[in-house]
Amino acid sequence: MSNFFKNKRVWVTGASSGIGEALAIAFAERGAQLILSARNEVEINRVSAACSLAGAGAVLVQPLDLERHDLIPGIVESILKKVGKVDILVNNGGISQRALAKDTTLEVDKKLMAVNYFGTVALTKSLLPNMLMHQLGHIVTVTSLTGKFGSPYRSSYAASKHALHGFFDSLRAELADAHIKVTLICPGFVRTNVSKNALTGDGAKLGTMDEATDKGMEPARLAYKVLQAIEQGKDEAYFGGKEGLGVYLKRFFPHYFSKLLRKAKVR
Repeated sequence: MSNFFKNKRVWVTGASSGIGEALAIAFAERGAQLILSARNEVEINRVSAACSLAGAGAVLVQPLDLERHDLIPGIVESILKKVGKVDILVNNGGISQRALAKDTTLEVDKKLMAVNYFGTVALTKSLLPNMLMHQLGHIVTVTSLTGKFGSPYRSSYAASKHALHGFFDSLRAELADAHIKVTLICPGFVRTNVSKNALTGDGAKLGTMDEATDKGMEPARLAYKVLQAIEQGKDEAYFGGKEGLGVYLKRFFPHYFSKLLRKAKVR
């Protein structure tokens, strides 16, 4: 097992379940010092205990609601007073969507952008001055393959993920001489509760597991691959099954891919 992450201070958002929980435990197994954030304090405390048992150097729990942009600068300041600096920020927190665009209210569109895009950008911008001061850091953002191409029933979700790609591609270029890396992680279907918690057109939770998600990659397997991508300093990494081919089909055969997507079973 690599010592690359040992004693590195790693902040993981959306750490209370799913991909975030799997990432937190994977970092813990490699001796990282963790800051775990999510809205659900009960669940992040549960994950914190699991990380301690897995070998984390230290674990700090910090409740965080990515929709409360006004509170984020103060939270970052509080964390930095405790840990001094953050070596790796993993922007993983977010929500999904399962509804046709025509059935989705504008308020739901706004909420997805507020959490997935503006919340992630607010946290990154609040932490960035400290990374620039230390001239080191690695900003990792978990987007989705839908950050590379849209998908039925996920119009607002895909829009928020596309926005993240635009922001972090630009930020990577701006930080090229500052010794700060930027990595975009693009998973396909992963077997988590993301579909159960996804918002429907009126803002209610879907409450059910869709078939594609149920057959997706196990979070622990994805976490292992994500840590490899971080250690290798990749700009962007794609993970998943056959859905991953969509990135290349969209790029080289856009008309064919457009027709294929109309018939795709995505829920």
